[in-house]
Amino acid sequence: MTLGSPRALAIDARVAHLDALTRGSRGLIQACLDGARLLAAQAAEPALSSRRRDLALDLPRAIRAWHAALDTTLHQALSDLRTGRPVRLVRAKAARSGAPLVDIPLTLVDDSQLDLELTASRLAQAVSDLTGQEYTDLNARLQSIAAAVHPASAATDVLSPHWLARQVADAWAEAELSPEHWQTLQTVLHQEVAQWVQEGYHHANKALLEQGVRPEIDLRPFIRRARDNAPAPTRPGELDAPRPPGGSNSGLQPLGRAHEETRLMTQTPAMSRTASRSQAVLGQLSALVSRQVSGFLATSSGGGQGGGPSGSPPAVAPSSVVSPTLGLAIRQVGEAVRRRAEPQGGVATTPEVALRDLERDRTTLKQAAASPAERATIEVVALLFQSILTEERLPATVRVWFARLQMPVLRVAVGEPDFFASTSHPARRLIDRMGSCVMGFVSGAQDSEDALNQEIKRIVQVVEAYPDTGRKVFQTVLTEFERFLETYFRDEHAASRKGVSLAQQVEQRETWAIQYTIELRKMLESVPVHAGVRDFLFRVWADVLAHSAVQTGQASEETRALKHAAVDLIWSASAKTSREERAEVLRRLPPLLKLVREGMMRAGLAAPAQDAHIQALNTALAAAFSARSAPLSSAHLLEVTQRLEALDDILPDLANIELDAATLRDLSGHESEDLEVVAEGGSMPTPAMQAWARELQIGAWFQLDYRGRSEQVQLAWQGLHKQLSLFVTPQGRGVLFQLHRLGAFLQAGLMLPVEEESLTTRATRQALAKLDADPARLLN
Repeated sequence: MTLGSPRALAIDARVAHLDALTRGSRGLIQACLDGARLLAAQAAEPALSSRRRDLALDLPRAIRAWHAALDTTLHQALSDLRTGRPVRLVRAKAARSGAPLVDIPLTLVDDSQLDLELTASRLAQAVSDLTGQEYTDLNARLQSIAAAVHPASAATDVLSPHWLARQVADAWAEAELSPEHWQTLQTVLHQEVAQWVQEGYHHANKALLEQGVRPEIDLRPFIRRARDNAPAPTRPGELDAPRPPGGSNSGLQPLGRAHEETRLMTQTPAMSRTASRSQAVLGQLSALVSRQVSGFLATSSGGGQGGGPSGSPPAVAPSSVVSPTLGLAIRQVGEAVRRRAEPQGGVATTPEVALRDLERDRTTLKQAAASPAERATIEVVALLFQSILTEERLPATVRVWFARLQMPVLRVAVGEPDFFASTSHPARRLIDRMGSCVMGFVSGAQDSEDALNQEIKRIVQVVEAYPDTGRKVFQTVLTEFERFLETYFRDEHAASRKGVSLAQQVEQRETWAIQYTIELRKMLESVPVHAGVRDFLFRVWADVLAHSAVQTGQASEETRALKHAAVDLIWSASAKTSREERAEVLRRLPPLLKLVREGMMRAGLAAPAQDAHIQALNTALAAAFSARSAPLSSAHLLEVTQRLEALDDILPDLANIELDAATLRDLSGHESEDLEVVAEGGSMPTPAMQAWARELQIGAWFQLDYRGRSEQVQLAWQGLHKQLSLFVTPQGRGVLFQLHRLGAFLQAGLMLPVEEESLTTRATRQALAKLDADPARLLN
């Protein structure tokens, strides 16, 4: 094929890119709107929740203006390209008149303009991170015709992430949407704009490939998510009218696979980069193998096999059907693996033995393969499990059990189109999740009969028992494993059991203190109670009642006595006009104050604080003797007594109480030698970092720097609305974080994941290195 002129080819690529962006702009805007609505529906801290609700209300009103501004810019750039004019720099204020930027008088740049530049720069970086190989391939093709994107022209080249990011940000400002709203929606914007831009790069690559530019670089299949299947608008600004939550989407899916995308919207930039790197490793592996083996890449039709976390992976697979000979060999080898894994003469199989068996089984399976694609798949899966078997940070017993998953995984890899395309495939996620939970145990530190080991054993056996169900069995046991972890650290794990119990007591006490305060306020609203007594009941005695309820039970005699003490305080502080009433107060007062002091002492109040509260109560009682306080009728007293007796029956549901930093006051007072409460340290967390703190998974290991120690800790428990998180050391000491403090430690780098990439991603990277060094092994 004869290539056209470099200039014509360069223009064709850029026109194809802009055409795709123009067609996809409606889907981009709609996806961001849906993302805002989903964010508004998620639980969050009050301040963040309020910002999300404001965004969900304001964005629909401005959505047409945003789309119109972006569409106008894209059409103007297309017109410039097609007529041979340089693409003009259109900015928010210039866009209304169509004037080029160079015609605007020079003025001092204000803060809002600088903020816009920073916003666009961050978006450009996200697009660069997430578009991955598609942009790399496009630049390689353009370099071959001397028309690549040059750094000096990044601001005016329509292929540059910087140009694209600036147009999106300028259109946002043109629609009079605030920077605060952008910050609230930033993660969604980064993901969706990157997906939108990647489709443009894909079409540019396709245009150049059709002209014969670098045909040795395969065109990566692009899977358009379901939301993009809606018809393109017929005029700028045409978009679905705002609709109520839960209403029809006029054929537009909210965010593709809703459950996956909801998770993505809570990712921090660091998490997005990790997901992007993991996805990039899969893309590199698929590209390397497909260059060596014809037929390894296959595109899944439609959007059902959507991509992984980065929002951009293609669906790749060697085949959709396992050949009969290979299917029989997989079954026979699987049976042999199970037999060999059983203890022989009381001696368990070691990872070294399993590794030797893997080499022999690989040869057997390759001999049964019916195509080069099947042989390549066998080689890649064998390399993945070779890496897992040699991962010394995994306990030996767990590695042996993981080895038994090779045949079920091989069957899935051959038969399902997205195993090599998506890090979210349930087979990968299952291995990663189980591996992350046991990765932190040093050799010999965990008994092979531990409940976690037994659960991994059970899961492997279930997967082996259902070889023909594909991803379904992996997804089922993954769900079961998550449920198991919910109770394992609380009931089974020796190191965390005590810490979890203490953390639950802290949370229960603080929650009940809030509930008691709420109900006491309602109860005393119409009762004439001295202000000093009222303040003591709300601020101190509610916590004393909560502590007693946790320690001895809500219906215990101790708790009942403390409730009666509250009634006696209310009565004693009311006006006493008769000699008999004053004598009764003097008789009751010593044992009452003794009980009050004992209650405060059991609740952990320091002696000086006890003295101050007793003094305040004495002041209230003195006021009663001088008849300055309001009298309390017997009817009122009886009502208060009855309501205090029934207090536990009317407490609000725990699930309706959200704990925050204000209500979890002075948690440091609850520390013991087995439990540390982190009350200070870290940096002010961003909303994205707070969201990451909510998304940490039970069982994951972290490196914690706190109080002069640097040690590994495992997330063992999360409390109500994830407002409290307990991490435990291998020695069993618990470290308790409030959500805000956890975000602060993550922000400052004082709490870091032990593993920067998952077990299967690391295995894929090692397999990629071996195949890159010796690609011929795929065909042998």
